[in-house]
Amino acid sequence: MTPADDLGEPVPLRGDPVRVVSLVPALTEAVEESAPGRIAGATDYCTHPSTLDVPRVGGSKYPKVSEVLALEPDLVLANSEENRPEDVERLRGDGVPVWVMEAPASVPAALGSLRRLLTQAFGLDEPDWLVQAEDLWRDVPPVRARAVVPVWRKPWVVLGRDTFGGDVLRRLGVDMPYATHADRYPRPKLAELTARFADGEADLLVLPDEPYEFTDDDGPEAFPGVPYVLVSGRYLTWYGPSLVAAHAALTAAVRSGR
Repeated sequence: MTPADDLGEPVPLRGDPVRVVSLVPALTEAVEESAPGRIAGATDYCTHPSTLDVPRVGGSKYPKVSEVLALEPDLVLANSEENRPEDVERLRGDGVPVWVMEAPASVPAALGSLRRLLTQAFGLDEPDWLVQAEDLWRDVPPVRARAVVPVWRKPWVVLGRDTFGGDVLRRLGVDMPYATHADRYPRPKLAELTARFADGEADLLVLPDEPYEFTDDDGPEAFPGVPYVLVSGRYLTWYGPSLVAAHAALTAAVRSGR
């Protein structure tokens, strides 16, 4: 039976894929950790595992499709949010099977999608890290903090509704005032963001180091007097093996900011 990706598109594999090009950093890590040696190409942003030594094909949004094709992959991995449909269609038009993962709105959704990819497309048993991650992230504790979570500035962009990072924080007891916003990534003005704290709607600022690299000197100064924490963007937004270490690391970070 031909497997279908998260968007319901058939992925016409010819056996278990052994030459895989990943256009999604989190998927690169998940596949390489679960089936070492299968990744034959990756984006410039695929930084994990740190030992990965494969040809790079540009960025996720603008991969060099001709270089992807030159690697003769038997499977390309993409994401509905991180990759452009036109690049996916070009690859498929050239006869390359592409598995598109739907941008997950929650930790369970991400892990369920990864289980399907690894077991159906790769024919693997579910990896230990996936079982551990499900156990660690199963519970949703009571809210103990309400956070504004910028992921970019100039303009300011924050986590809104149905985001993986937002669900990660909610499973640590952190809610967000923008969790019910109409947009997944709202772009409020700075005055609106600071008003959230002044009005008591938020009491914590969470600043990841990717996609924008917030630091102690770049970000907190816009919110004088507001408690803040710097967190790993990989731990906050990557779905895959990093979720195992992320639970303890993010829990400690959030508690330090209270």
